[in-house]
Amino acid sequence: MRIKRTTLRGGTARRTRLIAVATGLLAAAAFAAPTANASDTDTFSATQLTKASDSVLKADIPGTAWAVDSKSNRVLLTVDSTVSKAEIATIKKQAGANAGALTIKHTPGRFSKLITGGDAIYGGSYRCSLGFNVHSGSTYYFLTAGHCGEVASTWYSNSSKTTLLGTNVGYSFPGNDFALVRYTNSSVAHPSAVGSQTISSAATPSVGTTVYRRGSTTGTHSGRVTALNATVNYGGGDVVSGLIQTTVCAEGGDSGGPLYAGTVAYGLTSGGSGNCSSGGTTFFQPVTEALNYYGVTLP
Repeated sequence: MRIKRTTLRGGTARRTRLIAVATGLLAAAAFAAPTANASDTDTFSATQLTKASDSVLKADIPGTAWAVDSKSNRVLLTVDSTVSKAEIATIKKQAGANAGALTIKHTPGRFSKLITGGDAIYGGSYRCSLGFNVHSGSTYYFLTAGHCGEVASTWYSNSSKTTLLGTNVGYSFPGNDFALVRYTNSSVAHPSAVGSQTISSAATPSVGTTVYRRGSTTGTHSGRVTALNATVNYGGGDVVSGLIQTTVCAEGGDSGGPLYAGTVAYGLTSGGSGNCSSGGTTFFQPVTEALNYYGVTLP
């Protein structure tokens, strides 16, 4: 799974590796039917499910994402279109006796990191999306994706970079995918809102919850939460865990943008596959973890 970034000009080899390949996002829509590797009546212990999950991580196949599905008592392994049958076989071999605990689903396109709430922010050679405005006392900040913070330290509200927003306090990526930026321009307003929607609290959604995502490339789209605590392998050592998996679409430039429902903040756009024409799978960094990590709150 790779994070999709929008590039304004050329960057280093490291940054180039993180830029989404647009053609990789134009695959056919809809999930293929899941492939079960064990009888529906089989049960697996928590230890077996953990070992099955660990085996996917050890196989280190880019384009894979996995989470334990408590309803089916399986590890749901989602693979993008770049994952071959031979690579799936490698994962099963790594799982060994626990391979039966894996249920495989195919998703269109290529997992990419999505860099571009909702409002565009520009830093270095890249465009991301602002997630949520937050504060600590009288000092204001905003949250965005960690892979955005990795490639730029100063952020602007326009592509010509004449209106400064602020500078990075820090970022966490990979492992996590969040960054904190301190506002240094006192003339810029920082309401607790996503578009016209006021945001007043943060929480973790439940599987099945209808959620909304806003980004600077594709605007606002909705979908459902399909898994919690998902792990995604974007390739090149970029593995992120603890993510919210959804059916919401996203495209390059949407990274860092907010996931929410009503007045409740849920997450920050990390990456995914597909597009907003045919649909796809998108993963989000839980916002509660970022708030706790930096000791900040919603305004």
